[in-house]
Amino acid sequence: MCSICAIADFTSNDKLNPGNLAIMGKTMKHRGPDDSGIYLGKNVIMHHNRLSVMDIAGGKQPMTAFLNDKKYTIVYNGEIYNTDELKTELTGYGAKFSTNCDTEVVLWSYIVWGEDCVSRLNGIFAFAVYDEKEEKLFMARDRFGIKPFFYSVIGSTLLLASEIKALLAHPNIKPKVDKTGLWQLLFLSPVSLNSTTVFRDIYELAPAERAVFDKNGLRINKYWKLTAAPFSDSREAAIYKTKELLLDSVKRQIRSDVPLCEFLSGGLDSSAITAIASKECRENGTKTDTYSFEYEGNKENFKSSLFQPQGDDAYATGLADFLQTNHTVLTAPTEQVAKCLYAAVDARDFPGQADIDSSLLYFCREVKKRHTVALSGECSDEIFGGYPWFYREEMINRDFFPWIHDPFARISLFKADIAVPDDGYRYICEKYREDKATYSLLEDDSDEMRRSRIATNLSVNYFMTSLLERKDRMSMASGVEVRVPFADHRIAEYVYNVPWGIKFEGGVEKALLRNAMADFLPSYITHRKKSPYPKSHNPEYENLVTSMLQGELAKKESLFNDLIDKAKLSEMLSSDGQTWFGQLMAKPQLIAWLLQLAYWLEKYSIVLV
Repeated sequence: MCSICAIADFTSNDKLNPGNLAIMGKTMKHRGPDDSGIYLGKNVIMHHNRLSVMDIAGGKQPMTAFLNDKKYTIVYNGEIYNTDELKTELTGYGAKFSTNCDTEVVLWSYIVWGEDCVSRLNGIFAFAVYDEKEEKLFMARDRFGIKPFFYSVIGSTLLLASEIKALLAHPNIKPKVDKTGLWQLLFLSPVSLNSTTVFRDIYELAPAERAVFDKNGLRINKYWKLTAAPFSDSREAAIYKTKELLLDSVKRQIRSDVPLCEFLSGGLDSSAITAIASKECRENGTKTDTYSFEYEGNKENFKSSLFQPQGDDAYATGLADFLQTNHTVLTAPTEQVAKCLYAAVDARDFPGQADIDSSLLYFCREVKKRHTVALSGECSDEIFGGYPWFYREEMINRDFFPWIHDPFARISLFKADIAVPDDGYRYICEKYREDKATYSLLEDDSDEMRRSRIATNLSVNYFMTSLLERKDRMSMASGVEVRVPFADHRIAEYVYNVPWGIKFEGGVEKALLRNAMADFLPSYITHRKKSPYPKSHNPEYENLVTSMLQGELAKKESLFNDLIDKAKLSEMLSSDGQTWFGQLMAKPQLIAWLLQLAYWLEKYSIVLV
């Protein structure tokens, strides 16, 4: 894993500034601490920071290849899991490989197949290829947006980078936030609307998009989406094919030239990944390493809820014994969870999920002491139907994103003349309706199947994207690459068309996955109710972040103080702390998010426009 950035201009006679590029690249050194490289061309200059995972000795970037006297140069961030098959096929077209690195395979895929190369890649990626002869820059992002890609167009110049902070480091990009950006922060964060960011003039190449930039400007198109199709397999065939697809995905993703581990919570998803990986290791005479995460004080203060009915600790350690893994329990100290709130904002470039982010950042820093690559169980719920909005009609039939229980909970804490909540609500609702109208459905879909398809698209396009963003930023800020085997497009394509009755058999969420993993896991895991990533239940955490927020409020001059309605904030701080956002965000997380917001406004010198 790595960082990429570039500056391109095909019409201006002004020379591109490599000093600006170097500054942009330096802001992302955490993503690639092992090596750096730069390419200086006439119309395009590129920078790369490398985290060495495969072919450590080779694979230096930017990488250049030639075919028929044509020159092609790439900067790439990702992992391609069908590298061997592609390499064999490309050799037949005359490709000449000098490394064992997947970067070279991606480059030759473009040289041979052009813009259609992305449809042949199975993996996670964000890359740009400079086609010197054709005078164009080709760019692409993986189907689920696992690897980041941000860009900005200023006049005739295109800037691109793996993280927003790199774009903000360019002198022509200012940290401006307009009304639509503010609405996204206060209504949706950490989710953002497709292709946008909270910053004006900074955009995101959306998942499954590719683009060309040349003298005619920037052109973007979608190369993949979930597509509805008739389903003819039996229940038994669906279970078997799902199992085989997941087995193949995990086997492809456990390849690494550096130490690899699994994140094991003891829930169905991480347990399935670990069970397959550990079986592969045992057959090779080795043991896999696993980690589970806990918070200081949670055992004493845990409170069961609809969305988090059980703690993870006993399940994780018990399954680790069952699977014979080398298991480590990492416990996050309360003070570190609070302290890392600021670093989590720096990693994400905006306030995201409070201690859900900061704790993961802490855990990844600890994991990095022994491992560079980890497998994680994200993306199962979105693909297999694990969330309540898949089967609760009142949630999916709303005109607002179903995981947000009270859309006005955050924005109501801010001065109405600044936040304009009613206008913002109408704006978000309209974008929501527009997006739902684009989803692929069949005319003969039952009401349940139609609802499941809509829920799948919403979950994959928004909720999953935000979780993948969190995982990428917190892990890469620590120099750790996290892979997500459930986010294999072959799995998503197949399961999208499996009848809801098979996926929700017996009224049990993710029944298809539970049945597929029955031979790999004990029944107490396959029958376990979903329990998401843990949050802190320690009352000391709420006391600590409240005190920190009071410190922000004590500042005489700050943009945060100009925005917040102090009377309503005081009322919230004295309330009993009802859940306000999704499964995890209760009063302590709301306080911590406000603390992150105050820090972000000051640290990033945000200008409201």
